[in-house]
Amino acid sequence: MGSSAGAGRRSLRVGRVVAILVGVVVAGLVVGLLPRWWCGREAGEWFSGDSGRVHGLAEELVAFEADDDHRRATGAGGEIDGMWGLLAHQMTALGLAQVCLAHPEWRERYAPIVTRAAAKSLLPEMRAEFTAAWHGDDRSADLSNPHAHAYLSYPALALGMARLVDPAFPPSLATQQDAIVAAFERQLLASPTGLLETLPGEAYPTDVAAVAAAIAVHGRATGVDHTAVLAHWAQQVRAVQIDPGTGLVVQRMGIDAHAHDAPRASGTGLAAYFAGFADRALAEELATGLFHQERSVLGFSAIHEYGGGHSGAGDIDSGPVILGISVSATSFALAPARAFGHRDIFTRLFRTADLVGLPLRSGSRLRFATGGVIGNALLLAFLTSGPEVAR
Repeated sequence: MGSSAGAGRRSLRVGRVVAILVGVVVAGLVVGLLPRWWCGREAGEWFSGDSGRVHGLAEELVAFEADDDHRRATGAGGEIDGMWGLLAHQMTALGLAQVCLAHPEWRERYAPIVTRAAAKSLLPEMRAEFTAAWHGDDRSADLSNPHAHAYLSYPALALGMARLVDPAFPPSLATQQDAIVAAFERQLLASPTGLLETLPGEAYPTDVAAVAAAIAVHGRATGVDHTAVLAHWAQQVRAVQIDPGTGLVVQRMGIDAHAHDAPRASGTGLAAYFAGFADRALAEELATGLFHQERSVLGFSAIHEYGGGHSGAGDIDSGPVILGISVSATSFALAPARAFGHRDIFTRLFRTADLVGLPLRSGSRLRFATGGVIGNALLLAFLTSGPEVAR
């Protein structure tokens, strides 16, 4: 009798242990699988360019531009100016233009907004910080100066994409873009390192990639042959701007190609996006270096900012750097992951963007709550980046 009772108690204990172990396994599966499923449930649709996903985010940026138009027209205030305004309007123009290229049925609606956003990126108040850094020299007023201001590539690229998709693109804006691109072409061909200054004494390979993108898109829109300057730029990127040990571009340099910073993922990610407009082979090389910085946990990925042997704190380019991970580089990497067909990488990165960005729907519109207008504009551009931008 006692032996039977003892066996029963042992059986109960074993049962409890088994139940606990099963509970732990189930909890682990829930923790490990549920978040990755939930945050990645729409990744495939974004990767394939699903019209429902794209349309929702595009409409959010349309609403932003309409509100901005109203504020500027009425003097209500609250519009975004300065560097952040430049980025918001430029990326809105690029994203909506990419949507037009991928979904021609929406061109009639979005193309005029592309042009309005691109035109606003050229406003003097958008580049006030750069003009101040150059001691009051607004280079858009004198493009004959041999010293380039590479930040003008951002509005120049936006204008080029607008010109590409909008049949009603204004001749006055075309004349301005022609002049900026012609100046960039002269200056880039004259640069033995393929570098142009953004700020006095500072060249950013990422900004020069935007210069090349602006030149390339101008060629697509006008039929002008820019082959020579684009080949020179690509050759010099490979020769002096990419760190051979990491495959990343150096974040800041002198125009003599001396490094002023480390090779970093945030600059490389954005350069890969811009290079996709001008030289897809080079863009893919940059993407390869960028993807070596991927760090994954439980199906979520993020991009480590600094290449091996380098470290540093975050700045305006990288965004917050937490345990070496760059918020900006992680979002930038979505563009080349989609453009070059890396579905697995894109999915892992998208899960992180979904988790951190907190997507919210309101009627026909979709926005990522934590990034604000700039975050939504960037994500529209990166989530719609694809082969069509280089056609």
